[in-house]
Amino acid sequence: MPLAPAPRSLCAACRRPERGFGWFDPTSSRPPRPSVSFCSITCQGWWVRLARRSTAMVDLTEHERAALRAAMRAMAEVMAEIGWTTALNALSEQQVLTLAEVAVGAFQDAMRASASTASPEVPF
Repeated sequence: MPLAPAPRSLCAACRRPERGFGWFDPTSSRPPRPSVSFCSITCQGWWVRLARRSTAMVDLTEHERAALRAAMRAMAEVMAEIGWTTALNALSEQQVLTLAEVAVGAFQDAMRASASTASPEVPF
């Protein structure tokens, strides 16, 4: 039986599989130095700009709140097809996967739509 490939790390910005872009903390003197990986130079640049602004956790932006509302509307359509009275733990694996794909896709689509074409801030 062949061995499964080792799992790749995920992009720190968009959570897709990394593709060789990275960052490590040059100021840390103790190994291992904190590091993160990225799928693209766009995600790497976005993360670096965000990290320069603040090291603290921030609240959701209005764009992110609007994207969550859009994702909830898309999820509601799927739940209407499944049936609102169905318990979450009673959903089939395929139904849960569909619900998750719709939620993530709608959020990303809404974030992409809200980004201005001149702004390189959003890595989606």
